[in-house]
Amino acid sequence: MAGYYRRFIEGFSKIAGPMTKLLRKNTPFVWSDECEKSFQTLKEKLTTAPVLAVPEDGKDYTVYCDASKHGLGCVLMQDRKVISYGSRQLRPHEVNYPTHDLELAAVVFALKTWRHFLYGAKCELYTDHKSLKYFFTQKELNMRQKRWLELIKDYDLTINYTPGKANVVADALSRKSTGGIEQEISPELKKEISQAQIQLWEKEAHEGLSALQVADELSVNLKNEIIMGQMDDPFIVEEMRRIDEGRPS
Repeated sequence: MAGYYRRFIEGFSKIAGPMTKLLRKNTPFVWSDECEKSFQTLKEKLTTAPVLAVPEDGKDYTVYCDASKHGLGCVLMQDRKVISYGSRQLRPHEVNYPTHDLELAAVVFALKTWRHFLYGAKCELYTDHKSLKYFFTQKELNMRQKRWLELIKDYDLTINYTPGKANVVADALSRKSTGGIEQEISPELKKEISQAQIQLWEKEAHEGLSALQVADELSVNLKNEIIMGQMDDPFIVEEMRRIDEGRPS
């Protein structure tokens, strides 16, 4: 059942990682705290109604892909609404792939996963690996790349480059958290940030207050809305007054 519903769960392969590792050959079955946490998280997500859009015939699709040394991640969208999530862990031989081939593997994974949506439809694909933009005109290809090129040519596909900071959803699906301010954000807020395609990153903190910079591709007014909201927040107003007056926290 979990395998069927993985398309509705963001980062399914990363969440299930500790449990799937127990299924490997010659691996002792030891149910650790990490496995228990993984099980409880999946159980919660499987019993929570996801918020995804239903695809419409005749409309173009958008796919965001990303790869890391931990796995492959991709997101299928239409009209800026998420249709489906896709992610999986790397196979043992894929760990040795060069970066170019690893990012290309994420593209192939997305096309194979959503072939029933993308075959015959126009698709804009975005990756944070710039060299893939020139894949169709690349002169020298290895055997693996030639095989994948034949598959990719079956689709009405355009490969575009997007900076890693803008590719937040697929990037989050493909890699583990590296810490920082993301660990201090609640899971509910993280989900809303990912669905809105908003990327947060830390700037230098001032007097114990973390400064956030927001990159928003969906709403040009988001920054102004945040500023107005902060002006009405008693805690933030008081903290800014304390900093201006040089009072200790």
